[in-house]
Amino acid sequence: MSRNFFDGLNSVFANKDILQIDYVVDESRIIGRDDQLEALAQSLQPALEGSKPNNCLLFGKPGTGKSLCAKFITKQLQREATANDVSIGRAYVDCAQSNTETGAITEIGQMFNTDGSDVSIPDTGLATNTVYNRAWDALEENHDVGIVILDEIDKHRDYNSLLMQLSRAGEANKLNSSSLGIIAISNKPRFKDKLQERTLSSLNERAHIFPPYEPAQLEQILNARKDAYKDGVLESDVIPLAAAKAGSRHGDARKAMDIFRYAGEVANKAGSDTVKRSHVEQGFEEAEVEEILQIISRLPPHSRLVIQSVAALSADRDTTADPVTTTEAYELYQRKCNFDATDALSERRVRDLLKEAEFLEILSRERKPAGHALGSETQITLIDDPEKVLRATKELDERSDDQPA
Repeated sequence: MSRNFFDGLNSVFANKDILQIDYVVDESRIIGRDDQLEALAQSLQPALEGSKPNNCLLFGKPGTGKSLCAKFITKQLQREATANDVSIGRAYVDCAQSNTETGAITEIGQMFNTDGSDVSIPDTGLATNTVYNRAWDALEENHDVGIVILDEIDKHRDYNSLLMQLSRAGEANKLNSSSLGIIAISNKPRFKDKLQERTLSSLNERAHIFPPYEPAQLEQILNARKDAYKDGVLESDVIPLAAAKAGSRHGDARKAMDIFRYAGEVANKAGSDTVKRSHVEQGFEEAEVEEILQIISRLPPHSRLVIQSVAALSADRDTTADPVTTTEAYELYQRKCNFDATDALSERRVRDLLKEAEFLEILSRERKPAGHALGSETQITLIDDPEKVLRATKELDERSDDQPA
């Protein structure tokens, strides 16, 4: 007789999906963002009458509600526009994932397309200009107005070109009967400084700032989503502790919900009928590792190996007194490549990978004197705990090993 592995398993969750950051909630669950929602509504209001809305740039640290508010307000815009017999198409692109111009515009065109449309936009096989033209055709055939949400636009390889093409669609006579608005979201307050003058001029955007959440707001956010759990399973100090843990990380609501969710998962794994303070403490550790894992999982294998080398060196020493240098990191990276029977990249290329990791805020680098007659050296400091980085890289390797060949 086969064993039932689900027999006896219990869960403290009622609807775990509510604790996902991309879960689009109703307005009563959006805390502390009334000013931002009202400002966004003002910018998008022309679309209700079928006119071109204002382009928007949303700035703020991770977990400050930018994506949540953009998704919520555009869905509400779609509903309200139907009363005026105006069709609004909505396209959402995660630029960290679809980070090529062709990939992004393919997604946009496919989301503007509807069943029964004559426009064909395959996943691959078309030149970039052809994909743009078909995306415009899909918008004009199906909608009066299109809204494109470009999340983490700063992580897109071709953000200047993508923003230029989208913002100039009407001016360049690519669109005749429809109009297009852009909501670009960035975690980097100085992202505008990286945009070309032509792009900025064409965008003519309105900036919307999302400040970090206060600890009390984080607690309200978690209370607004506590129905993700079954009645009576949360001990009284669970939500305040999860909010306080996230508050120590710059008011990040994503972090707060991750901690809150992981606490439940830890409780389930322990076979507990209630979520306790100890589960929150362990959930915080799990959330930290998962956050690192999500960042490094997007990197190519050699980048991960370089970061793993820096973490291994950092874990074995007091880096304040004895910082890790680029030369040391490269030597350990070479040994790891030899162990894996992989051809190592040049030291110059590894320096480029470290520069990219610094841009992603995985580590920081500083050029300092190496001592009398020794010139200078670049010292590397990990942003996160080296042990957690090592654990994240190990878990990522294990997940890769579990994938079918």
